[in-house]
Amino acid sequence: MELNYKISKSQASSPWLILIHGLFGNADNLAVIKRHFESNFNILSVDLPDHGESPWTSAFSIEEASEAIFNLMLSLNIEKSAVLGHSLGGKVAMKLALNHGKNVSHLIVADIAPVSYQHSHQAVFDGLNSVSLDTIKSRKEAEKEMAAHVKEPGVRQFLLKSLYQNDSGAWKWRFNVEGLIASYSHIIDWEQTNQTFNGITLFIKGSESDYITSAYRDEISRYFPNAKAHIIEGTGHWLHAEKPAAFNSIVERTLNKTS
Repeated sequence: MELNYKISKSQASSPWLILIHGLFGNADNLAVIKRHFESNFNILSVDLPDHGESPWTSAFSIEEASEAIFNLMLSLNIEKSAVLGHSLGGKVAMKLALNHGKNVSHLIVADIAPVSYQHSHQAVFDGLNSVSLDTIKSRKEAEKEMAAHVKEPGVRQFLLKSLYQNDSGAWKWRFNVEGLIASYSHIIDWEQTNQTFNGITLFIKGSESDYITSAYRDEISRYFPNAKAHIIEGTGHWLHAEKPAAFNSIVERTLNKTS
């Protein structure tokens, strides 16, 4: 599978940083990180399968998504890269590091853990399914229909970034709504393994988010024995967007470390 991607090049000799977005996102979601680091890193921003302009699949798989990114690295002659993933992208980044540790210099995981989660997106699914793509005339109409289910304006705006009109003027979602809903049980799952990644690893948690809790500490240490943790106060799950300066600062300190 050939993923859609964007490259922001610093210099041929600069280290690489791969950015992986979360569920219902696309490569542009982590632009605030890209802009901060693009003067010192060659940055590869990817659209995960079933997202953005990457191909749609019959069933989203964290394993297959990580392999698609590894194959992209090979095709671009990227021998080693730092990898940063948010939420679902963090799970894909962890899987990439576990499967191909020698090709990952630093692993940075934003607000997700290597565990199985409970179903928490029903309101989003209901909201997406409530949008009448055949009859809406604008994003504003789509938001109005979605608002009955998705109460948070910020979440609605995030989802609506992926609503567009094709060449025929028909409204479409850039992500594969049906496919991602059908694959959701796999998306929130975590396949246990005996693999470990011993490289430089940082988990960043939003203080107001419950995606990483102290109960997950043993699981994190099991797979990533050298993992460090950092909490950004006053942030939720969208910590990189809520406090970008603090987020980029802690990422920068980690990327400056050498193993």
